[in-house]
Amino acid sequence: MTRKQKRRFKVLRDSTLKTARAWAIKEHLWGILDAIVFLKVSNGPAESLNSRIKMIKVRSRGFRNKERFANAIYFHLGGLELYPEGVAR
Repeated sequence: MTRKQKRRFKVLRDSTLKTARAWAIKEHLWGILDAIVFLKVSNGPAESLNSRIKMIKVRSRGFRNKERFANAIYFHLGGLELYPEGVAR
C-alpha cells in the first residue's frame, strides 16, 4: 500500500465511528484493503451471478413459491447436460 493510501485510511482507522456497519469496516479495514490491493480480489463473479438470477426472476414474472424459484435457478444456471446422448443440438 502506498503512503498516500495509508494516510487516507489512517483518518478512518483512528475515527470514532457510530454505526454497526462502520464498526465492522473499521475492524476489518486492513484485511479488506489487502484483499483488494494485493490479492486483486473482485466481486465481479458474484455480481454476474446475481444479475443472471435477477433476470430469471424478471422473465418469469413471479413464482408460486420459493421452491419453484430455486428450481428455476438450478435449471438455468446449474450447468447440467440435459440433452440425451446422440441428439444434435
